Amino acid sequence: MMYLQEPQNFRPRFEIVSCFLEDSGRFLLLRRSDAESQANTWGVVAGKVEKGEEAPGAMAREMFEETGIRIPEDDMSYWGKTFVRYQDYNFVYHMFSTEFPQGNSITLDPREHKDFRWVTPEEALSMPLIQDEDMSIKLFYKIEGRQGNRTG
Repeated sequence: MMYLQEPQNFRPRFEIVSCFLEDSGRFLLLRRSDAESQANTWGVVAGKVEKGEEAPGAMAREMFEETGIRIPEDDMSYWGKTFVRYQDYNFVYHMFSTEFPQGNSITLDPREHKDFRWVTPEEALSMPLIQDEDMSIKLFYKIEGRQGNRTG
């Protein structure tokens, strides 16, 4: 479950960064490889913040690792953070956005992802998404379907 305000007794195990990489009214989704948790689901560029990293630096690193594209931290806009509760753990989820730099191409690491697509928010919501990705898409693109402090 994703929350806009930090819920009571929230003890995050780690932090995740994510980015809506946009181009011409669409954004990039990556399909997880068979070896990854939640295999074959789709999600935006994302990953864990490593020890000693700040969220913007972690996002720039993850963008390069997952797509082969170098985007300076200053070229990414910070949307904000949400608080995510899974059954076994909690985490903080940071959301960024940036424009796809023209002249680049997507290069996937096959250990992590096996496909990519440029999609509209509506198209994305009809795909098999990683857990709670639908909520982050609805929040980011201001699509109806959330109530109060909690999304979902």
